[in-house]
Amino acid sequence: MSTRYVQEMAEIAVVGAGIAGLASAVALSRRGHSVTVIEERTDTSSGAGISIWPNALAALDELGLGDRVRAAGGRITAGAMRWKDGSWLRRPSGERIVTALGEPLVVLQRVALRDILAGALAPGTVVDEVGVRSLSTTATGVRLQLTDASTREAQAVVGADGTFSVVARHLNGPLPHRYAGYTAWRGVSSLAIDADLAGETMAAGAEVGHVPMGPDQTYWFATERAAEGAASPGGELAYLRATLASWAAPIPAMLAATDPADVLRNDLYDRAPARRWASGPVVLVGDAAHPMRPHLGQGGCQAIEDAAVLGAFTDLSPDLPRAFAAFEAFRKRRVSTIVAESRLIGRMVNLRPAALSALASRATVVLPEAVVTRHLASIAAVSAFRLPGSR
Repeated sequence: MSTRYVQEMAEIAVVGAGIAGLASAVALSRRGHSVTVIEERTDTSSGAGISIWPNALAALDELGLGDRVRAAGGRITAGAMRWKDGSWLRRPSGERIVTALGEPLVVLQRVALRDILAGALAPGTVVDEVGVRSLSTTATGVRLQLTDASTREAQAVVGADGTFSVVARHLNGPLPHRYAGYTAWRGVSSLAIDADLAGETMAAGAEVGHVPMGPDQTYWFATERAAEGAASPGGELAYLRATLASWAAPIPAMLAATDPADVLRNDLYDRAPARRWASGPVVLVGDAAHPMRPHLGQGGCQAIEDAAVLGAFTDLSPDLPRAFAAFEAFRKRRVSTIVAESRLIGRMVNLRPAALSALASRATVVLPEAVVTRHLASIAAVSAFRLPGSR
């Protein structure tokens, strides 16, 4: 066996340089593993913003990066919900939210989060512009067939390659996707909104989320039922400005202060969580394991939790297949409930006829605020994040 081959076999290959992949690479590197991250895209930032809830901040603290993330974004204490005419559906006090969750959530640009994660890795860890075509297990680990016709040997592989994961299909076979029936727009506005308005504005079959992102920007998203693959002939932002022109402040002004070039539109798809997250020296994290609709803001947060927990399990067992199997058993119960709830909320918001959606959204008013806050804390509080061995 050549020296070069031995050196390659001493590393863990992480497939995908999104949030899940980079966070996993940081977690594994901090525990002394040699890590290479393989990423096919040259631009891995998906633009717009991301909400990092206290559960994910606690996981980032385990990676030594929590304070850097807190410093890079705006801190949000409110979580209001209104109807499109401006009437309040739910208006919890900031104190109650912070008390329940342990600290405010942080909103920052995705590219800023990626830079923080990538900056915690040794230079040269991320290999861009080459993807994984297939993989196979060997007597000593895993062999990756890359899109440039080369191969790479690794002791183990972490599949962090998203919803359409090659690694997930390796473990599970075909994983069919289904269009969820609605599309999502995301953008960043140069308008600063009142922190008390941070949250969501609802209508029949539509919703708009808006949260401050630092002192002079607002991250926003909107969802609406639409045909798969559709596009707005006059431009996506122009369509939203016209469609939401009568909605309550700050939505029209927020869209007016958005650059059309900064608006992303993505159809939303359902894919069942992978039945198998781990087998031998291969494990899945993030969307590769458990794709999640965006309605709880936990997709990226659960990926960060995955990374921290995976690193902890490799610390507990030097046998990587055993560590990966333990990781799967530990994480599945928590993540599966969040995936199911996110899907349920998406279905309620997009019920047909639209009148049913309106009734479902307005019905949330009857739930006592203490009940809603307690449930939110079970998902997103600092205390909701658990490492193996913690109580």
